[in-house]
Amino acid sequence: MIRLECDYAEGAHPRVLRRLTDTNFDQTVGYGEDTFCDKARAQVRALCGGGEDLSVHFLVGGTQVNTTVIAAALRPHQGVIAAHTGHINVHETGAIESTGHKVLPIPSEDGKLTAEAILALWRAHWTDATHEHMVQPAMVYLSQPTENGTLYSLEELDAIWQVCQSKGLTLYIDGARLGYGLMSKACDMTLPDLAIRCDAFTIGGTKQGLLFGEALVIRNRALNRDFRYLIKQRGGLLAKGRLLGVQFSAILEEELYFTLSRQADEFAMKIRRAFEAKGCPMLYDSYTNQQYPILPDKLLHELEREFAFAFWCKTDETHTAVRICTSWATTQRAVDTLLRRLKQFA
Repeated sequence: MIRLECDYAEGAHPRVLRRLTDTNFDQTVGYGEDTFCDKARAQVRALCGGGEDLSVHFLVGGTQVNTTVIAAALRPHQGVIAAHTGHINVHETGAIESTGHKVLPIPSEDGKLTAEAILALWRAHWTDATHEHMVQPAMVYLSQPTENGTLYSLEELDAIWQVCQSKGLTLYIDGARLGYGLMSKACDMTLPDLAIRCDAFTIGGTKQGLLFGEALVIRNRALNRDFRYLIKQRGGLLAKGRLLGVQFSAILEEELYFTLSRQADEFAMKIRRAFEAKGCPMLYDSYTNQQYPILPDKLLHELEREFAFAFWCKTDETHTAVRICTSWATTQRAVDTLLRRLKQFA
């Protein structure tokens, strides 16, 4: 079975594993205050364009970092704006709400938010005479790329950032798949571009070659105040924190993180073109490692004999949209096998 339903099916890149093995008996202080984490922080800052004003924290997983950042940014009566398909709204088991903060969803066809929609929600709240009776919008959550594999352009991000600044909204960007987004040929922004257009963002590791780990970059100093207290309170201050620093340092060296991301995107686009040539449209216009072909059920059943895809939705009685996900570990052989099998079906 060739598994293409997610980008975290494999363990870790060999360089990461070697580095963990090579440093296994090194003795360090705990909780991320070691030299390995310091080195990884310096690497992240350099990739973001430099600047000691950027605070870098390493946490274990995406839900953990999302809940911690949102808790740091919001007061008890405030909520976070997100696309209705956003990860914090649909795939985190109410983690945000369990900490006392409401997710304020905005309908979205492609998984993206717009500056206009954010502004409209903000105005609707503040022009209501009874606004003190409702959750106050105080933060914006988006991901790059989105849950649907779509990308924000630099112009779109710029517009959202300007609205957030003018209305006092904290902007947080979930970058669980950031490498796949930045390395897409359809992406017109760099990491430094993104880093100066938000208050905080993550550089994902779990889905991008690490055993586990997310790097949180905080630009807003007010958001960083007492942040390690919040990490500890939420169970995220890893005693063996150096394991996160070791992994990130290894994957960021010689731009391996970006090389692997670019390869995954290229494989995904080959798969997209093959399905389109077969007459299968895409549910979303994604140019990243996540592809969403709409398949005749007969074709899907045949392919599922050998390949694992993620069910996404039924589009009608005889067609199903699936997610096909390439990753840092996807091989040319796996892609070629899928394309060959696809050609065999009439």
